[in-house]
Amino acid sequence: MDRWYGKLLGFIAGWLLLRHPAGGVIGLAIGHAFDAGWLAPRRHKAYQVLGVAPDADQAEIDQAYRKLISQYHPDRLAGAAPELRARADARAAEINAAYDRIRREREGRRKRGD
Repeated sequence: MDRWYGKLLGFIAGWLLLRHPAGGVIGLAIGHAFDAGWLAPRRHKAYQVLGVAPDADQAEIDQAYRKLISQYHPDRLAGAAPELRARADARAAEINAAYDRIRREREGRRKRGD
């Protein structure tokens, strides 16, 4: 978890708004939800995994996918240490899932006519 400022700001805002320590706890819980990404739309995470902007065209997305999957493909790391290979497998699965999510989202938009 990289973000921490949501908890701090939530605690302060909750305490000040409700003027009670319980408000701080409620604000802390909301700040944690913000930091954990529960309140943000999940679709932008797929674009972050591939390292492209959400408004990127399909050619850019395909190029980023090919570049990343060629780096982390399990066959490319056949002689590597088991720990490194396991991390590469996990990263390759994450890249594939992000690419599939973007493709499904865009195909759905195309079918709806958006």
